[in-house]
Amino acid sequence: MYLSSNWTDYEVIDAGSGEKLERWGSSILLRPDPQAIWPAERRHPAWERIDAVYHRSGEGGGAWEFRTKLPEQWTVRYGDLRFKIKPLGFKHTGLFPEQAANWDWMRTLIAEAINDGRQISVLNLFAYTGGATAACAAAGASVAHVDAAKGMVNWAGENLELSGLADRRVRFLVDDCMKFVEREMRRGRKYDAVVMDPPSFGRGPGGETWKLEEKLYELVSACLGVLADKPLFFLINSYTTGLQPLVLENMLKMTVVKKHGGRAQAAEVGLPITATGLTLPCGASGRWTGA
Repeated sequence: MYLSSNWTDYEVIDAGSGEKLERWGSSILLRPDPQAIWPAERRHPAWERIDAVYHRSGEGGGAWEFRTKLPEQWTVRYGDLRFKIKPLGFKHTGLFPEQAANWDWMRTLIAEAINDGRQISVLNLFAYTGGATAACAAAGASVAHVDAAKGMVNWAGENLELSGLADRRVRFLVDDCMKFVEREMRRGRKYDAVVMDPPSFGRGPGGETWKLEEKLYELVSACLGVLADKPLFFLINSYTTGLQPLVLENMLKMTVVKKHGGRAQAAEVGLPITATGLTLPCGASGRWTGA
């Protein structure tokens, strides 16, 4: 398992009965979590001082119930990185803290490559608010940050500023990820690393629906066309329920390993739960490295 256990400004305090109790900085939020199906014991004192609860609607979506007056937005830190947090619709806060394990992994690989005299460029697809972008930029890489949602791309720019990285070599692009990759192939542009965090469901530029299980191989295969001759890493994240880590590993073996050699592996991503000592599963990641 890839465990994100180095947080100080974030914590899964407790989890169970379909919910997770979290600390974001000093704020306590209670959000739904379909993986936490065991009973919640609710013995931790933080259960008595919840600031906001996200309630699902039976008709889809849901809404926040604010029990105390929270700021409209606030900042959490992970090492030298800073991120803006804000309660959003459909239970999100603008950050997936379980990805910190991958941030650390990428930063180590980039730093080692730069120490060996390489210049590293990273393509971050479905890049959201830029956690991976900030991590790669902090390590010294140039980054192409691509997401179809303009608001999320703007948010990523704010996160870079908060982290003191506004002067780094980052291109922010509001675009359809597959279309962008196809254009980069025609331009002959190459990247040393690819990161992708595709949604379980999405819509193409013409409004057509697509499912990750049906489109992931096509997307990964397309990215082979923009990988440098000696790539550094390839990372696939998935939150699709039922998509096992071995599927991601097999996908990387059938594409990146087949063309470039190297090693592919995959595992669940998790966060430690303070109250019980259990681990909360948070999707899966497939990693490829050339070494």
